Amino acid sequence: MFEMGAKLENEDYSIKKKKPTQKSSNEIKPPQKHSLHFAKEKRRGKVVTIVKPFYLEKDQMKETLKKLKKVLGCGGTLKDNSLEFQGEIQDKLKSKLIELGFGVR
Repeated sequence: MFEMGAKLENEDYSIKKKKPTQKSSNEIKPPQKHSLHFAKEKRRGKVVTIVKPFYLEKDQMKETLKKLKKVLGCGGTLKDNSLEFQGEIQDKLKSKLIELGFGVR
């Protein structure tokens, strides 16, 4: 129980609990070793196609995103180890990723 003027020097009484941080795998794999998954989400009434997990360096991910956006003619963004594209373009995206040499499920 806490009282006015109580000394909280001991960390056992901390009010905010820290969540354990999730370890993300930083290993880099060649495109052939990837096993990419597709997901669709609806955000503000629009469909977003998500492809993950990518095991590439940040620069390679940006370059891949740039190529795919240009070929597919849509917008997209890079978040963590996934790529997000505007619209429901799963079929086109899957074929383009296979052309680039990525493994797809």
